[in-house]
Amino acid sequence: MTPVLPPFLVGLVAAPLVKRVAKPLVRGIIKTSVGLTLEVRRAAVEASEEIQGLTAEVAAEKMTGSARTRRVKADGEVTAQGAAAG
Repeated sequence: MTPVLPPFLVGLVAAPLVKRVAKPLVRGIIKTSVGLTLEVRRAAVEASEEIQGLTAEVAAEKMTGSARTRRVKADGEVTAQGAAAG
């Protein structure tokens, strides 16, 4: 029975020490991971806003380009009709 007693006693003594050391260590790890998660989310939101801004710019350019193309076609048709009538 004596070989079992010393490891048991070591466990009884070591458990509170491990708890005192492990708790702050685990707390620090959790704090760091939460901080990193928040930073990643912030970066993702910023990237999403950038993509939405670029999408809006491209859509506006396409709409402007489409309107110019329609005007040219409309002017061409008016000129063709005017020439045929005149």
